[in-house]
Amino acid sequence: GLISGSSIANTVTTGTFTIPLMKRVGFSAEKAGAVEVASSTNGQLTPPVMGAAAFLMVEYVGISYLEVVKHAFLPAIISYIALVYIVHLEAAKMGLEGLPRTGAKKSAMQKLMGFLMGVIVFCALSLGVYYGLGWLKPALGEYSLPGMMVLFFAAYLVLIKWAASYPDLEVDDPNAAFVELPEPGPVAKTGAFYILPVVVLIWNLMIERLSPGLSAFWATLAMIFVMLTQHPLKAMMRGETDAGWARGWREFLDGMIAGSRNMIGIAVATGTAGIIVGTVSLTGAHQVIGELIEAVSGGSLLFMLILVALFSLVLGMGLPTTATYIVITALMAPVIIAVGAKSGLIVPLIAVHMFVFYFGILADDTPPVGLAAFAAAAISKGDPIRTGIIGFSYDVRTAILPFLFIFNTDLLLIDVGPGKAVFVFGIAVIAMMLFAAATQSWFLHKSKLWESLALLLIAFTLFNPGFWLNQWKDPYVFVEPAKLIELADAAEDGEALRVRMQGEDFDTGELSSITVALPLGPKSDGDGAARLRKTAGIAFVPGDEEGSLIVDFVEFDGDLQKKGIDFDWAVERVEVDADRPPKELFYIPALVLLGLIAWLQLGRAKRAKTATA
Repeated sequence: GLISGSSIANTVTTGTFTIPLMKRVGFSAEKAGAVEVASSTNGQLTPPVMGAAAFLMVEYVGISYLEVVKHAFLPAIISYIALVYIVHLEAAKMGLEGLPRTGAKKSAMQKLMGFLMGVIVFCALSLGVYYGLGWLKPALGEYSLPGMMVLFFAAYLVLIKWAASYPDLEVDDPNAAFVELPEPGPVAKTGAFYILPVVVLIWNLMIERLSPGLSAFWATLAMIFVMLTQHPLKAMMRGETDAGWARGWREFLDGMIAGSRNMIGIAVATGTAGIIVGTVSLTGAHQVIGELIEAVSGGSLLFMLILVALFSLVLGMGLPTTATYIVITALMAPVIIAVGAKSGLIVPLIAVHMFVFYFGILADDTPPVGLAAFAAAAISKGDPIRTGIIGFSYDVRTAILPFLFIFNTDLLLIDVGPGKAVFVFGIAVIAMMLFAAATQSWFLHKSKLWESLALLLIAFTLFNPGFWLNQWKDPYVFVEPAKLIELADAAEDGEALRVRMQGEDFDTGELSSITVALPLGPKSDGDGAARLRKTAGIAFVPGDEEGSLIVDFVEFDGDLQKKGIDFDWAVERVEVDADRPPKELFYIPALVLLGLIAWLQLGRAKRAKTATA
């Protein structure tokens, strides 16, 4: 998913082996497909690729690509960790246990080192292809393709020779349950040549910069070549009389037949989705819905976010992710920011864009369309609608993240230092795992209703402790407008002043009040007035009333003018951070409650184990 940037492409590639493996260890067809759908959907949310949307965000938001990657990193990682935890909880509910391994038992440290080694090998493979082979393209020029083909054939012959020196592994029944895990050594030795089509895929994606579809096409051709030639080459190198050509062609034809059958459901779903695409694009329904959302929300930011999320899901069922992102951000992003400003919440533009992007992607596993769910069901032989429903239930953990980082921008690592970033990551992981446990009604044991509700409350507190602090004590102290220039003069480099302003809305002619952040440059720019004019693009003059300030200048087509601020707008107040205790204090009661739930569930689990013994 980090490479293809497509949840459906992820499902039909990795799902071909992950879904059967999950079914063999005890997962139902629908749950196995749902896990693959949820993980594939998250792949498109994960930097660095993120489809084409990441590059569009660079243009729309006006920040660097590295900044987009930084903001998207933490939500994607904690969402994946929560999905792994959900799989663990599902296995715990079904009473599944780890499979026994053949050979000597490994310690926890050896297992950890083995896992890390696998990650290192995969990263080394990608880096090796990118940097180790990347020089071939500029070095060989127009002969890079023939050069890569020669290198591919040479590597293939070496790996086939290595595999031929070992006996072939016995192929077991793919529908039978697992009895024990295979030894990784023999598997790697006899099947190392299967990595070459993956190298072809990475080469085309990262070096040739081909589309995911075309890259998959060339990788598929490489795989077909391997399927047809591996048995004859092994037979020749072993000196066997049976060349194995018939076996290769038989496996190839069986694969083509199975692939064609699996594509029937996807083709039907795609065709149906095309009707939705045509309806939306030809009738202009998306524009009408956008205006309707703005009217129905009634100025409530939370209600508007819920409506935008639903709109994104519906539109994303038929439109591609990038198209959904473009349409909804164009219609709703300015409105969300404006409504937030009117309610006193300064919503960063990147947070709004990430919000829309997330829900546009989640549409891929939202019934009744859910193309990724149909693709997974074609592999798992399960019900596609049920697969989509279960997959979406797993993705609820991802669906709450956009709401959270709208109100708590720490999750997007906005104005967060390295030390705090590590702290935010740890707390967010715990909170997301608790949320997953609440939605699965299983923590350390089956949860009672009040325990699930308590886990939701704990997760919310860990995600946004500032909510409770704001109920107790106001976050800002209001300062009279006349102090604005003085505060700007005393502020440190790079700070921003939070100001509430009021004036006539140019479009409606009605009075409007919004809260804005006025950024300040270095003190070397001059006094407070000069810093405001140079960096924020605004200047003030005293009003008729004593202590009042009126806008005398606002930069044309600047950020403030785009928000509706114009000449003669008045400063209502300056909002300065209040002196209050840290919001992290609310972690203490949340963790105490978590400890109580853990103690109760451990007791029930122990009693249940004793009763069944």
